[in-house]
Amino acid sequence: MKLRLDLLEHLTEEDIAEQAELNVHRFKPEPLFLKTGVGSLSSASTSERAQEVAHSMELTQRLESRAKASGKKSIPGK
Repeated sequence: MKLRLDLLEHLTEEDIAEQAELNVHRFKPEPLFLKTGVGSLSSASTSERAQEVAHSMELTQRLESRAKASGKKSIPGK
């Protein structure tokens, strides 16, 4: 997956929360989670990885449309 830094300014808190909610089912807290805040993320299946790619593409398209609407030109790869 290519990181599009030029689109970061168009990312909203809602976008971040949505992506976090998609992966929360994989999070496994350790027994002392309340004290340490430590846990781990279980491995994703092949179908989950495919869904992640689809969600990533969808998010990129949304951010590109926001960039166009704001009148700023996005430069891929920079």
